[in-house]
Amino acid sequence: MENSGNPSRNELGEFIRARRAVLDPHRAGLPDDGRLRRVPGLRREELAQLAHVSIDYVVRLEQGRTRRVSRPVLDALADALQLAPDERAYLFTVADVTQAAPALRPGKQQVDRQLLQLLDTMHDIPAMVLNRRMDVLAWNRGAAALLTDFAALAPAERNLIRLTFLDDAYRSLYADWSRAARECVAVLRMEAGRNPDDQALAALVDELTVRDPDFRAWWGSHQVRGPRQLTKTYHHPVVGTVTLDVQQLSVDARPDQHLVAYTAPPDSPSQEALRFLLQWSVHPTDQPDDRAQERGSAP
Repeated sequence: MENSGNPSRNELGEFIRARRAVLDPHRAGLPDDGRLRRVPGLRREELAQLAHVSIDYVVRLEQGRTRRVSRPVLDALADALQLAPDERAYLFTVADVTQAAPALRPGKQQVDRQLLQLLDTMHDIPAMVLNRRMDVLAWNRGAAALLTDFAALAPAERNLIRLTFLDDAYRSLYADWSRAARECVAVLRMEAGRNPDDQALAALVDELTVRDPDFRAWWGSHQVRGPRQLTKTYHHPVVGTVTLDVQQLSVDARPDQHLVAYTAPPDSPSQEALRFLLQWSVHPTDQPDDRAQERGSAP
């Protein structure tokens, strides 16, 4: 089977071709030449014209016969394709003009004791620690109450993207599943470009490509997205509809990890719903010495 999760196979060419295919020629400022377009998007010669390069050069880029591209040419291609900031950064990453991030170390990833202690003290805030491919490494009681009982899952299944596509209960939480799922794919595509040697990420992409047609189609569209401020709305079985801000905080001691916390606007119905959910999640059988590390040991 082809390793669809490994962007080194010709990610640059595929990305340029995918972005070229979705760009409206009129939006790019090109006049109607009267020729019938068999497929939508820019023709190769039109991209070459806008980027001030030869058609042969565009062909070689798209066919993967060259990846080392100068910064001025990449800037010209990015301008011609009208790439968003995340897409422009991704173009530079897969073109090997910037130093790639170090590959994630395989195997078990440790969450520092201090970070586990912080999770344990966040009684009013659902929170968890993720790595770059969105594996859930640790979580607190609030995150389990809001999203799913991570402790009941096998370590290999504790991945937010995998849950989004393959777990029906988790999928049903989203008020707008399609939007959330597309964002997941775009984030994963960005990380695949930054970490082309991450075999676990490649395996995740391969699994989802085989098992879910939506993932397969959206992965093939080459949409990318970096970290940004998010707001998510859930239809929770206990508290109903709740809209939360998603805070994503980097972990200085572990560059491949980040802390994700869910908060609600003050004095909002969602804050009341979240407060009720957190109270509901506290069971009288819990022992005082239950720790976040026990509930969220790293896989």
